[in-house]
Amino acid sequence: MKRIGPHVSAAGGVQQAPLNAHVIGATAFGLFTKNQRQWAARPLDAASIDAFKKNCADCGYLPRHILAHDSYLINIGNPDADARKKSTDALTDELRRCGQLGLETLNIHPGSHLRLISEDACCRLIAESINRSLEKTEGVAVVLENTAGQGSNIGYTFEHLAAIIDRVDDKSRIGCCIDTCHAFAAGYDLRTPAHYNETMAAFDRTVGLSRLRGMHINDAKVAFGSRVDRHHSIGEGTIGWKPFSFIMTDPRLDELPLILETIDEAKWPDEIKKLTVMSKKKFKTQIHEIQSAMQK
Repeated sequence: MKRIGPHVSAAGGVQQAPLNAHVIGATAFGLFTKNQRQWAARPLDAASIDAFKKNCADCGYLPRHILAHDSYLINIGNPDADARKKSTDALTDELRRCGQLGLETLNIHPGSHLRLISEDACCRLIAESINRSLEKTEGVAVVLENTAGQGSNIGYTFEHLAAIIDRVDDKSRIGCCIDTCHAFAAGYDLRTPAHYNETMAAFDRTVGLSRLRGMHINDAKVAFGSRVDRHHSIGEGTIGWKPFSFIMTDPRLDELPLILETIDEAKWPDEIKKLTVMSKKKFKTQIHEIQSAMQK
């Protein structure tokens, strides 16, 4: 079964997130466990934690269908040691918050070199920071999200993700999330069956599909390979609706949280419905299309 839902608001407390997802028909959801644009946050209180867990159970959400996201302020690849420590401490705190909520994964943007060090050196710093945070926490896995490659961001190639993972000590607590908008903007095409197959094969060859812990399902406002991060509602951007049918009918992605970060909340219920309908199509049809395209 495909698990589809948006990154929902947790305004009023984290316990509101599963309710906000359920009311629009989501079967998965993403959330921030704290204000994503502030460093400081109040500790989660017992009442909020208990209410979050109860609401998830009542609405039918298992931990593996929820993909938490870390703060946008965090940059664990920062070349400045003091700034990197601040980010690493924040990552540790977010992992602990996820653990308190009974969640299994925390999605993060890998980091940025700020044009001060090489990409490989930044990957090394990111892995070192992840190792420190994992040593101080238990259970929750760090999930690296691929990026569009805008600015000095690391993660726009699958090789970046693999280089970080290779340096993480606890391989059981490291995974990846593929963002479709970011992949497309970074030069990984999805628009035909053959292109989709090539991109997924490249990910499997470089990182491994076994490490895929979720996806962000977004259209793009930008041109293919532009290295610009601009999300759009599905079907209204440069990717279009058809590539999402490949995702929705790919059995390798069953039970993963497929999270909408599309730009118009009013369209989320309709996007969920359309994607769910797509998921009913038999994957063998897509395989036939892929094989036919590759033979031409």
